[in-house]
Amino acid sequence: MSKMNKRLDNQPSIFDLLTIAEQNFNGVPASDFDLDRRFRESISQAIKSSPLSRYLIAARMSELVGQDITKTMLDSWTAESKEAHRMPAIFVPAFCEATGDTAPLRMLTKPVNVFCLPGPEALRAEIQRLDEEISRKQREKKKRLTFLKEMEVHE
Repeated sequence: MSKMNKRLDNQPSIFDLLTIAEQNFNGVPASDFDLDRRFRESISQAIKSSPLSRYLIAARMSELVGQDITKTMLDSWTAESKEAHRMPAIFVPAFCEATGDTAPLRMLTKPVNVFCLPGPEALRAEIQRLDEEISRKQREKKKRLTFLKEMEVHE
């Protein structure tokens, strides 16, 4: 098998995913464009998953966009009771950067069958994380093999 055809964990390539998506696309139901509740949930989840507090997320977004964004604004954008308050689309990339979560942006692109893919730096970081995980697993395996050999010697 050539290097190009090898996949980790039988994971499909991005080209496989795009082909599947194109084959499955028969128009998008109108309900998929009713994004209000889902978007609020998505940004709420991104905030919960972030190691930063709402205050720090707002501060980071303010730095990125050059406008004041407050914790109160974040609260309004996520509250179902604040129907008149929506996160402006121009803030979504800064929000994703501040929280480290691209789910809100990906959620917005899905109804129009557009894919939001990580850039080269994000992919390099993910590859590095996977390499570190593989190294850690290999060390764990080596420890267990050593322990097994010790057990077999003392039988």
